[in-house]
Amino acid sequence: MTMFLSVLSIELSKIFSKGRSYIGFGAITILVPIVQAAMYSEGEAYFSLFTQGLQQQFSFTGTFLNGYLIAFIVLQSLLVHVPLLVALVAGDMLAGEATGGTYRLLFTRPVSRHIIVLAKFCAAQLYTVGLILWMSILSMGMSLILFGPGELFIVSSSITVLQQDDILWRFFWAYGFGILSMGTVASIAFMFSALVENSIGPIAMTMAIIIVFTIVSALDAGFIKDVKYMLFSNHLISWRLFFEETIPMDRIMLSTWVLGGHSIASFLIALFIIVKKDILS
Repeated sequence: MTMFLSVLSIELSKIFSKGRSYIGFGAITILVPIVQAAMYSEGEAYFSLFTQGLQQQFSFTGTFLNGYLIAFIVLQSLLVHVPLLVALVAGDMLAGEATGGTYRLLFTRPVSRHIIVLAKFCAAQLYTVGLILWMSILSMGMSLILFGPGELFIVSSSITVLQQDDILWRFFWAYGFGILSMGTVASIAFMFSALVENSIGPIAMTMAIIIVFTIVSALDAGFIKDVKYMLFSNHLISWRLFFEETIPMDRIMLSTWVLGGHSIASFLIALFIIVKKDILS
């Protein structure tokens, strides 16, 4: 355990010694305040336009524009922006060693390849946790300061209005599920990182897989319906299930198993590749 923790600390220091590791934190630090500023100045007009059809059928009193709604809007960027930010780092964990020509030096140390791969994998996961936590602090903390708390108004296939005292715990679990979903993206980028010798390849392949699987999941062909529930991309935004009035635990558990299964499988594939890798050729 001591050896593993030592290697893990080294891998974390290597991550944060590279400029690309701060791109994700920088992007979130810039984008979240931009969304908040836009909503602060034009939020009421945007909300009125968004609910224009509903206002003909329902009477709205007060305002639904509050910190919880802004945090919910920011959370929806998980599927669009954060996977790329995660893949930038996770895709470099092993491919970066190949690019730098340090595989031979790394694997001649008195530490097993299993420990090295596990430490690199955990370092990538910890980076992902830090990125999501930073996003949650900015989106939730700053939004509540600027807009204050209130009821959460959600329009999807149905209209859901959550009371103020029934919201915070949902965000806690939603952010936790966001860590799981982005951790799966990091795991897949890590697996591709073991296959190639440059860090651009894993990033491109990870994003391509997400795009292809997302398109496939949107199709309704008979044989696709039978297998699309197994595609990880179909579960990346299952955090939204925590904001349904009655939380569907069966669907959440399915998403957890699918995402967790992809993460474990990706790690084991990467481990197998690295253990079998010939560093003398």
